Amino acid sequence: MATLSAILYFLAHHPFWSWPVLVLVGATLGRAMATWRRQPGWYALMAPFFFFGIANFFTGHIFNALFLNAFGETGAAVVTHSRETSSTLNDQPIWAYDAVLKTADGRDVVTGFTTMSASIYPITNEILIPPEGEMFVAKYIPGFPRNIAIMRDLSPYGKVYRIGMDRGPVDKAANQFAASPGNAAFIAEYRRALTVFLEKHRHDADPDLVRDFEARLEALPPAE
Repeated sequence: MATLSAILYFLAHHPFWSWPVLVLVGATLGRAMATWRRQPGWYALMAPFFFFGIANFFTGHIFNALFLNAFGETGAAVVTHSRETSSTLNDQPIWAYDAVLKTADGRDVVTGFTTMSASIYPITNEILIPPEGEMFVAKYIPGFPRNIAIMRDLSPYGKVYRIGMDRGPVDKAANQFAASPGNAAFIAEYRRALTVFLEKHRHDADPDLVRDFEARLEALPPAE
């Protein structure tokens, strides 16, 4: 597992170097198979390695996150420093982060990642990095602990983000209800949004917010 973790770390964190390495691996395997089987068609084995090298620019961190989530051990980590680099991704600057992982057996491991290489689970289109100085949950393979996956939904910053996203439908429904308190459809949508939010976050949202939403739900006109 440690060797596979090291390979995935290299693919995720060094995609530019990975591409020629993968092409070289494909060429070596193709040549070996062509010589062994006496069939020159085996040189075509270079093609999938070539295209995988290109795809790795966008998927290396995803496969790494899936692997670490499935097989990794849980530790705690913190971003110790962040800095803007001269590179860009989608016209946005790429940031580099230094971090320290505290392993399950108490060791401190210095590591790092960028907005392009960060392995975050669950997989989403958004790159959500923990705030500097705030502890977050991470997974790693003991034999190669510098390769970490950020467990967003298990970490404080991820929980706050998820609660904020789930509050959106409640705020929308509340504004509709305020605009037309007598609209039966708006009342039903508001009740449904409050109920769904409370079922999901009754035990992890701010207690004052939970009490406020419970009071709003109780104050709604009865369903017809």
